[in-house]
Amino acid sequence: MSKNNNFNKGIFLTAAGSFWWGLIGVIYFKYIAFAGHIEVVIHRSLWTTVMLILTSILFSKYNKITNIIRNKKYVLVLFFSGILIFVNWAVWIYAISTDRVIDASFGYFIMPIISIFLGYFFFKETLSRKGKISVSIVFFSVFFLILSDSNSIPWVGLIVAISWSFYNLLRKKINVETDIGLLIESLFILPVILIAFYFIVQNNVNDFNFSNPKLMFIFMLAGPMTVIPLYLYVRGVELCGLGPTGMIFYITPTLQFLLGYFLYNEPLNTQKLISFIFIWIAVFIYLKDLYEIN
Repeated sequence: MSKNNNFNKGIFLTAAGSFWWGLIGVIYFKYIAFAGHIEVVIHRSLWTTVMLILTSILFSKYNKITNIIRNKKYVLVLFFSGILIFVNWAVWIYAISTDRVIDASFGYFIMPIISIFLGYFFFKETLSRKGKISVSIVFFSVFFLILSDSNSIPWVGLIVAISWSFYNLLRKKINVETDIGLLIESLFILPVILIAFYFIVQNNVNDFNFSNPKLMFIFMLAGPMTVIPLYLYVRGVELCGLGPTGMIFYITPTLQFLLGYFLYNEPLNTQKLISFIFIWIAVFIYLKDLYEIN
């Protein structure tokens, strides 16, 4: 396959993954939100683990997994990154379940720019003048929200952005395939998930039960809903690079914002709107800088 075909395929896969996260994923998790965010987090974690185990068996990745497990540094990093991904999932699902999709989109708008700052601070990556301006605008917009109205602070979005940014920071320190790393992270989380599942079943507050096979199947889709867009996006990054995919990723928060405002009728007060305008300005400067560099 030619270099141009690889690039085009990468753009398509990244766009598909971003579209999935921004539209299909939100609609799906919003649809099952009636079960409560705790049970939804349980199912997302549980069935993601199951799906990754099956794909690892299907693609014969046993040796790669055992090699990583023997590396104490990798295991330690994946333990902490597993905590971060669990926090990210839990808070994002909480946002979806409590009509805070707009706040969640705020997090994904600022996440790449926070990642730029972390790369500059921890890895001494080059930060252009426009990159510094973007980072400064993001911090300004957050402080603006804090100072103008403490009740309007999108703390959900901030936790989503910070947890995902530090997750990427940790994963950057080790050379582990995305799916294998996520499997090991999920296995660290699994005991807590199983205990939580046991307690909700014991207290008869679970919606997942054998008397309703159709609903069981719908909950089990939480695994593919998590893993498939991840595969699409990461494969796209491999084919066309970080710069173009960084631009395309903004499909995700844009769709989330539109869904939250137009479909789910979430409120958008003046303070949040002004903050979003600042964020969009920062994003525009960041994307324009990426385009000029690439």
